[in-house]
Amino acid sequence: MNRWLVILVDLVFVLFFAAAGRESHESGSALALVLVIAWPFVVALAAGHALVALRRWSPAPVWPSGVTVLAVTYLLGMSLRFVQGRGLAPGFLVISLIFLTVTQLGWRASIAFVERRTAAQEASEKSGPRS
Repeated sequence: MNRWLVILVDLVFVLFFAAAGRESHESGSALALVLVIAWPFVVALAAGHALVALRRWSPAPVWPSGVTVLAVTYLLGMSLRFVQGRGLAPGFLVISLIFLTVTQLGWRASIAFVERRTAAQEASEKSGPRS
């Protein structure tokens, strides 16, 4: 899968996460607040993808790429959020980890499942009918 497409999918989920957080807790200029909420996680996401690229891993597999991107996005994102002076309430830490895990690993697992199923189906069709 194209590296830039993988980054874009992850970025969309991070921005969705920030937008949902803004909807739940803050009011004001929507775009500006989403960016204020999102920037630590966007920077962390970029760092995670940079690490995956430096390791020359394919960006789409759950392991090791997805787990690496998830870990860096969550840990560095929370660290940057803390340095920014924004809260790290226990509930936020848990919900963030759950959301990022489901989105960043979930879409990768779904793609892997479909690819494996398609490959198995094609192999079955190639071998012909069984007697």
